[in-house]
Amino acid sequence: MGDYLIKATAFNGTVRAYAVQSTDTVEEARRRHDTWATASAAMGRTITVTSMMGAMLKGNDKLTVKLEGDGPVGPIIADGNGSGEVRGYITNPHVDFDLNSKGKLDVARAVGTQGSLSVVKDLGLKEHFTGQVPIVSGEVGEDFTYYFVNSEQIPSAVGAGVLVNPDHTILASGGFILQVMPGAEDGTINQLEERINNIPPISSLIRDGNTPEEILEKLIGPENLKIHESLPVQFKCECSKERVENALKSLGDDEIDDMIKEDGGAEATCHFCNEQYHFSAEELQELKTEEQ
Repeated sequence: MGDYLIKATAFNGTVRAYAVQSTDTVEEARRRHDTWATASAAMGRTITVTSMMGAMLKGNDKLTVKLEGDGPVGPIIADGNGSGEVRGYITNPHVDFDLNSKGKLDVARAVGTQGSLSVVKDLGLKEHFTGQVPIVSGEVGEDFTYYFVNSEQIPSAVGAGVLVNPDHTILASGGFILQVMPGAEDGTINQLEERINNIPPISSLIRDGNTPEEILEKLIGPENLKIHESLPVQFKCECSKERVENALKSLGDDEIDDMIKEDGGAEATCHFCNEQYHFSAEELQELKTEEQ
């Protein structure tokens, strides 16, 4: 089965819950950007959480996440929407370190512990919603937890994990978000905290074959969980040759003439998916003709 996420509530609607299996999605991002292990984990965690945040939106709404720390990977950018489509990239993909003191990929060292996490939501309104918080650990999950509490005022717990094979391919990837709504009882919150503290790493659960539904059952308890929707998740980019053509046309005839004379054509690469688009001198000349 391909990647998917589930939306659920618990404890009579006082808890919102999301869980996702994102292994194939993160592998597609890794393949496109040729990321090394630690960079894959940093990018993969960000993409995983972005997919769940996108699922909080309506179908055509979308958001952009930017995790910009002072570590060597540089800024990580991810887009998600309400249809389960997500894309992302990392500025410096060739970053890898020895495992940290806990025997895990040292994501905090790669991302950095100083910087910011920002979220811009395009909800189809005149003004976009923008929230920004400082990075608190560079571990990604903790940083998104801090974002929800401080920018959206929603007490939340966010987990995301990525396991990488020796050949750098993605072995397992997934995540969860639990959000406490007004009216939640103290006993509910204490129970969730205890389960979160005792659950194995999310990536290990995915590796061992646990589904998003089973992960939420472990976090919440099957008797308290009400699943509402399942949504396929995939890496999907909006770029196309037609979009690049329109961008080239907007440069004007003089710029296009310079490309023809100096380079004999043009090449453009999409940051998000690393797709390359090539234009011959003849194709560039046609773009000028279409403009007239």
